[in-house]
Amino acid sequence: MRDVPAAILAGGLATRLRPITQAIPKALVDVAGRPFIDHQLDLLSAAGIRRTVLCLGHLGEQIEQYLGDGSSRGVDIRYSYDGDSPAGTAGAIRWATPMLGDAFWVMYGDSYMDIDYRAIFDHFSTSDVLGLMTLIRNDNQWDTSNVIFQDGKLLRYDKQNRTPEMNYIDYGVHLLRREAITRLEPGARVDLADLYRDLVAEEKMIGFEVRQRFYEIGTPKSLDEARRYLQDRQPALIPSAA
Repeated sequence: MRDVPAAILAGGLATRLRPITQAIPKALVDVAGRPFIDHQLDLLSAAGIRRTVLCLGHLGEQIEQYLGDGSSRGVDIRYSYDGDSPAGTAGAIRWATPMLGDAFWVMYGDSYMDIDYRAIFDHFSTSDVLGLMTLIRNDNQWDTSNVIFQDGKLLRYDKQNRTPEMNYIDYGVHLLRREAITRLEPGARVDLADLYRDLVAEEKMIGFEVRQRFYEIGTPKSLDEARRYLQDRQPALIPSAA
């Protein structure tokens, strides 16, 4: 798992956090005394994920200047920037494809997800599919549910056309094979939600249920929640030998 990189989407404008993000990107917002990206990278490193590709846009140069190549942290960090115009979340991953290899993680730069990455990776590795989506039972608790997941099977995912049978939500940690993203033309503006919807419909994406709630910093309210959680959290993860 050490050789499988994580693509982190950290290029958004973060308008809901302004004025905090007027001059700094969301990844560098202070959370419990440290830039949020530090918490993310520490979590991934402890789980055995030591290669990261940051997909950047708005004020992304500040993140690159802050993190460098990751060598001082014992990790490898690379950077991919959108083209002349925003490419959407899937489009941003498409730009980063040359740095990602045959399989890679995909996650968001504003979310902290303390889950069993090894178990997720093992489940994906033994499956002949193009993608894996982590899911959590939501029942419209954190956001509007958008997934039908029954008897361990991912049956439907759609953020636009939701139905009462949807009790789960996309948790925000994914694994993709290269073929899943190279079906997109470089430079095309595409969102991951559309790509995932199609992969699920084609039965080329499986689900993995998690139960630990996520924390994110997308709004002032959720930022406060993340700050409280990370302030109180004691180091609990043992670095993986994977």
